[in-house]
Amino acid sequence: MDIVMQRGAFGSGEHETTVSCLEMIEQLDLQGKRVLDLGSGTGILGIAASLCGARDILCVDIDPDAVANARENCRLNKIDEGTVRHLAGTLDDVQENRFDIVLANIYGDILIDLCNDLVEKVNPDGTLLLSGILWEYNFDVRNLYEQASCEVTKNRLMDEFSTILLTKS
Repeated sequence: MDIVMQRGAFGSGEHETTVSCLEMIEQLDLQGKRVLDLGSGTGILGIAASLCGARDILCVDIDPDAVANARENCRLNKIDEGTVRHLAGTLDDVQENRFDIVLANIYGDILIDLCNDLVEKVNPDGTLLLSGILWEYNFDVRNLYEQASCEVTKNRLMDEFSTILLTKS
């Protein structure tokens, strides 16, 4: 997948967690899906989702500069402004529910803290793609999300980090 990125925020596409997410995004059926990209950084995962057919993507990051960077990266990749929306804030600021897919390439301890709220945002049979998880958090993240009615469909361990793909029951 060819994505043009302006440097500036997290998510240049070179880190093992971002590469892992991009590879998994390409394998998902995103056609017409609603996607939440939490901790979007440069917007690379949201852009990838759009290029794979997602129709409505909300990119959320706590850093307003990252949000501006993500907007610019969407422009560079000719992503329609109606397809990808941007929000400077946290998961608490996301008023919408009913996403088909949640992308979150953030730290494992944050994924643990946000478990119930993230799972609540996903439709039944929806997908969560979680990454940025150090090996030492992998078991805890998997266990907690399984307790929250999710099933692990892929668990990829890399050099230092891991990526977990789950389906909400």
